[in-house]
Amino acid sequence: MEKVEKDVDKHPIKTYIYSMKEINIKVSNISQKQWSLLLVELNLVSENWKKYGPVINIKAKNFGKTIKWGKKKHGTIEED
Repeated sequence: MEKVEKDVDKHPIKTYIYSMKEINIKVSNISQKQWSLLLVELNLVSENWKKYGPVINIKAKNFGKTIKWGKKKHGTIEED
C-alpha cells in the first residue's frame, strides 16, 4: 500500500512568492500637502509595477479625489 501525503505543498517557494503580502504604513507629523503627494507617489508606484506582475491596492480616505487632483495638468479648470 502506497503512503499518500495530504496537504503537502509540492512547490513551497512558488507558493511563498505568489502569496499576498500586506503592509500598513502609519504616518505622523505630515502636512496635508505632503500626505497628498505621498498618496500620489504610491499610486504611481502601483501603476508602474503592474506590468511586472505586482498588484498593489491602496486604501486611504479620499484616495480617488487625491489621485484625481494629482493627475490634473497645470492650468486645467476643475470640474465637479
